[in-house]
Order: sequence, then C-alpha cells, then structure tokens
Amino acid sequence: MLYNNLSGYFREKYGKRLSKICIDGGFSCPNRDGRCGEGGCIYCGERGAGEHIDPTLSIGEQVRGALADAEAEDMFVAYFQNFTNTYAPLSVLKERYDAALIDERIKVLAIGTRPDCIDEEIAKLIASYKERCDVWVEFGLQTASDKTADKINRGYHRDAFEAAMELMKKYAIPVVVHLIVGLPDESIDDVKNTVEYINRFDLFGIKIHSIYVMRNTKLAEMYEMGEYTPPTMEEYVESAVYILTHIKPDITVHRLTGDCPRDRLVAPQWNRAKSEIINTIVYKMQLYGLSQGCKYQ
Repeated sequence: MLYNNLSGYFREKYGKRLSKICIDGGFSCPNRDGRCGEGGCIYCGERGAGEHIDPTLSIGEQVRGALADAEAEDMFVAYFQNFTNTYAPLSVLKERYDAALIDERIKVLAIGTRPDCIDEEIAKLIASYKERCDVWVEFGLQTASDKTADKINRGYHRDAFEAAMELMKKYAIPVVVHLIVGLPDESIDDVKNTVEYINRFDLFGIKIHSIYVMRNTKLAEMYEMGEYTPPTMEEYVESAVYILTHIKPDITVHRLTGDCPRDRLVAPQWNRAKSEIINTIVYKMQLYGLSQGCKYQ
C-alpha cells in the first residue's frame, strides 16, 4: 500500500467503509467574534468550510436526513465540521454532541476545532464519549510557522497546539491534523519544516489540503490585487508526495486535497480536478517506488 488511507482503516476496524455525516453545529470561531481576531482565517468562507450544509436544519434533522436512505448495516461518522466545534459552554457542547449520536449506526464522533479552544473540562467531556463510540478531534494547524499563522489570521501560535496535544495525550483522544499547502509566501522548505514539526507528536491522522481561493474571502482580495499566487498543480503534487513520504508510517491519511464549492472557486482551476490530483500523486509515488514514511527519520 502506498499510504494508509482512511477507507483502509475503516475496512480493517469495522469491516467496511464508513460514510461521513457533515454537521453544522451552530458554532462560531474566536478569530471571527473578536476574542483573538476578526474576519476568520484569510482563506475561510462565510460558512467556515460548511458551504454544503443547510444551516436552517437542527443537528438532529441533519443527521436524520443523512440516515434516511441508509441500510441497516451501514455505518457513519458524525463530523462536526465548520467553524470551531468546542467553542461554547460545556453544557452546550454536550447537548449538541448528544443531538448527533441518535443512531447506533454512528460509530465515530469527529470534532473539528482549534487547539486554543480546548481545555481540561472539554477534553474530559470529549473523552467521555469513548464509552459510546470511537472519537477523534481534528485541529486546523495548517502550518508550523507562527509567522505564516499571523499572516493567515489563524489566531494562535504553536504553543497552543502543543498544550492541546498534551491534553489529548492525557485523555487518550486521537488527533487528526490539517495541513494546507500553498499558503502565502510559503515554500517547499516551509512544508518540510511543518512535517518535521508534526512528526514530534503521536498523531492518528492527517488531512492534506490544497489551497484554493474562495469568493468573498481575504485571500480572494489578495489574489485579485496580485498579492497572492496559488501553487501550480505540479507544485502541490510535489509537496503532497514529500509529506506522505516523510510522515510517520502509521499515520492514517484522511485527505489528499481540498474541495472548494465549484460556484465559489476563484483559483486555481486545477482544484476542480480532484481525481486527477490524487491519481497524479499516486502515479508519482509508484513511478519512483515511494510509500508513506519511506523517508521518515
């Protein structure tokens, strides 16, 4: 196997592939409401990566809608996706997580959040769900560079990530880290530094995102002003292959590219060709006899 993909992990653990129910939990974000910034990350759209989710539906309605045509033997991941899904009082978090876990076919609770929005009490709450299903937390690290973090308005530095990882380790909560290739002024050297950094931690998974410029974002303004140029597909593939070959061999790869809603994509146009991107990464690895972690040290 060239790399440990999520489908393979599911088949090994559950005997079949799990479908993902993407949930809008009705949360906000601290770099949108002024706690640590305003406007959100420069690439983040108005819906915080949940453009395809109907925000008028309750959590229960979202889940029931996804389960409506499911078979009795189907299995699912309840994924709290957009914005910061630990950014609320503890009682609210519990109420919303419980609202998603309404069917025994939901085998995984996945929570997308920020490391600066995790504390001990929240970690305890998340860990308590391991009695009902598998659980993991997803952190939008994107880059190990604090300089880039400031540039993209991420709103936290590496020390927050490191503190959160200590909490996740303490409560044995698996972590998936998101990385973005092509952030402003970053080069392949920044990718290498980020890989070296994340290899310091015990990670369950990784999501590798190709950058895209979405309408009505700060990044779109920069692109239109000539202040930002996204990478070519070849540059992205080079970076993705580097990441795959240098991360730990046991990490599960959850994603190899990013998806922008087609009607909101400004650039690059190659972002639309998801299958081509993945096939090119696979081809390059096969061509040179590479596999996940083959260059990990």
